[in-house]
Amino acid sequence: MTLDDPRIRFADFYANPAVRALAGAARWTISGSLGDDPDDPTTTRKAPIDLRALLDRNWLRGAWTLDEQCLVVLDELTDKLPAATNTAFYLRALTDGLMVIDIEPDCPPEVAAQLLALPAVLYCEQSMSGLGFHLVTALPDNFHAFPVAAGKRVLREEHGWYEILLDHWVTFTRRPPAPDVLARATAGPAGQFATVEDLYAFLAQNARIPSASAADVNTGVEAPDIPGGAQIVRQTVAGARRRFKTLDDFDGDHSRHEFSVLGTLHHQLLNHLVEHMSVGRSFSSSDQAWLLFQAAQQVIPPRAKHNERRNGRPFLLDRAAAMVAQPTSGS
Repeated sequence: MTLDDPRIRFADFYANPAVRALAGAARWTISGSLGDDPDDPTTTRKAPIDLRALLDRNWLRGAWTLDEQCLVVLDELTDKLPAATNTAFYLRALTDGLMVIDIEPDCPPEVAAQLLALPAVLYCEQSMSGLGFHLVTALPDNFHAFPVAAGKRVLREEHGWYEILLDHWVTFTRRPPAPDVLARATAGPAGQFATVEDLYAFLAQNARIPSASAADVNTGVEAPDIPGGAQIVRQTVAGARRRFKTLDDFDGDHSRHEFSVLGTLHHQLLNHLVEHMSVGRSFSSSDQAWLLFQAAQQVIPPRAKHNERRNGRPFLLDRAAAMVAQPTSGS
């Protein structure tokens, strides 16, 4: 390694245990500008790049799926693009066991300082603007005490001063905060939150159930004939299987375990639907619910509750419809 190697220039980032825990997931890329005129902000946007297309074919386009078809592991990104000004990672809290506290540039300094002083922060850096911060922490012990919040992508503070990223892109600058910033934070007065658990509970308790519900997805009484459906289900199960939590992870709570499995399957399903939509296929919300239900039947152990009916359909199909009905962005 030389001084130009990012592993030397950003040693705190690459040697960090939390970053190393994420490094082997093929969900890394860079955030770059897409558009006709890079000098005209009205026609460009920052977006995660399809790194596979960039490296293999020199094509610049946005990442269209969240797996190795577009993305790479961190070591490959570092080796192939050592001069990159950032790294971007798609975080999945339930899979990765980590979350990111994103402190915005307009967060009041005293509030930012209190967040920076939180114990058990595993990694800390400046944001892209240089005025905000990213804090990586383990999932708090009370994470599963708030099932509505656990299914969100983002939990936002009411003023927009900070947010917790759970299922979202994170652009890492790899630049640590100035030592005096952290010193002032830790030397300051005690804040509203003594622990990460306190912060999570504060935001999670206000998470709302989406206005859309399972009843909004009309699945009918029989499974539709979905082009490529069997292949999509196979791909979904195969791709998601290694990321499932176990029943023990939820202290034997079947409902929370099934919620987690459905969520993991749903994210994987969406990845594969994008591939099929690129060749002209379309999938209604009913199609998606049936595909998710069929995948869930293959991996969720049957129990008596599954014989119940909700909204006139099998219990698991109704839970799949509820998952499909949820918004895919925001909090």
